[in-house]
Amino acid sequence: MEDRTGEVSAMPELSQETERTKALLPFGAAEVTGPSMVPTLRHGDRLLVQYGARVRPGDVIVLRHPFQQDLLVVKRAVELREGGWWVLGDNPYAGGDSTDYGTVPEELVLGKVWLRYRPLKEDQRSLFARVRWALSAARPVLSVRSASRRLRAR
Repeated sequence: MEDRTGEVSAMPELSQETERTKALLPFGAAEVTGPSMVPTLRHGDRLLVQYGARVRPGDVIVLRHPFQQDLLVVKRAVELREGGWWVLGDNPYAGGDSTDYGTVPEELVLGKVWLRYRPLKEDQRSLFARVRWALSAARPVLSVRSASRRLRAR
């Protein structure tokens, strides 16, 4: 997962490990960089992705950027429109979603995110810190079935 493009972007970029594991298994791992899915996902989070999964509105998905297809991004699928999926980041201030590049063709959607895992930080050495981390490190990434006002407004 250390193989990153090195680009700094407002969009969560995923490590290229995602592409290598996709061909082998229906599930794979990805690493988030960037703030556009805060508070759902944070920079450094690891994701469990199911490739080829059926996408529904509200799901967090991994897709290829429509204009830069070597860049993988993670966004929330809002609705299926003519031409593909309308996707948004959970952080309204970060940008880098369908408000910038329009709908994303379905063939660019790679998979659905099921779980996020936050790695143990080096400064979490005490027993208390490790127990706290263990209780909160892995969480399911939930779908938002009823779109919020912000999602409907766009």
